[in-house]
This record gives sequence, C-alpha cells and structure tokens, in this order.
Amino acid sequence: MRGAGGTNGGIGQFLIGLGMMCAGFYMLFNAIMVNSSFNMGMRLYGLNLFGGQFNITSGMVMVPFIFGIGMLFYNAKNFIGWLLTFGSLTALIFGVISSIHFSMRSMTAFELITILVLAMGGLGLFLRSFKTQ
Repeated sequence: MRGAGGTNGGIGQFLIGLGMMCAGFYMLFNAIMVNSSFNMGMRLYGLNLFGGQFNITSGMVMVPFIFGIGMLFYNAKNFIGWLLTFGSLTALIFGVISSIHFSMRSMTAFELITILVLAMGGLGLFLRSFKTQ
C-alpha cells in the first residue's frame, strides 16, 4: 500500500504531522496582533520643494484618483487618466500596507516553546512522511 504523496512513507506520520502543524501555526498566528495607524489625515510622504516641506496625506492621494476617474469616464483610452488612477491607487495601497504594525501578545516561555515545537515538529513529521523508506 502506498503512503502519503505516493511514496512508501507512513500515513500515520502524515496525519500526526499535519495535525501538529495546523495546531502550532494556528496558535502562532493567533498570538500575533496586527495594528494599523492608517487614517485619512496620516502623512504618507513628504516632499522638500522650494525651501518648504509639503506633506502628502492619504486624503491628498485621492485628488489625482478623482481626476483620473473623471478623465477615464470622459475618454477611456486616455493614458494619463489610467496613469493617475492606478498611480494613486498604488500609492494608497502602499500607504496602508506600510502603516501596519505586527506584535506578539505577551506569553510565557512555555507557551512559546509549545507553539514552536508543535509547528516545527509537525512540519518535520509532515515532510518526513513524503520521504521513501
């Protein structure tokens, strides 16, 4: 009888490894907290032009987007309209992603070691089940 992945590896190792890996990674991702400091008044980029500093906020990124959408509704083949629309959407998405902060919740060393043993041990068993004996 063929095992996991068509090899002679063990089905038991495959199932135990898969279960351990899923439990460990679930617990690890559940311990990670994601925060964002993004709002419409946030400063995304700053420019130093003509001796002064100009801040480009996420709200100001919407101005070229509005002009680009207007140009596209007027003429869908307008290259500048497409450039303004996708450029401002790209800048907005970049601003949102760059404002994300990841942190781990506080936990004991025993909890962290348990999570890592489950995740990495399960991954090792899972991958070993694909190896031929």
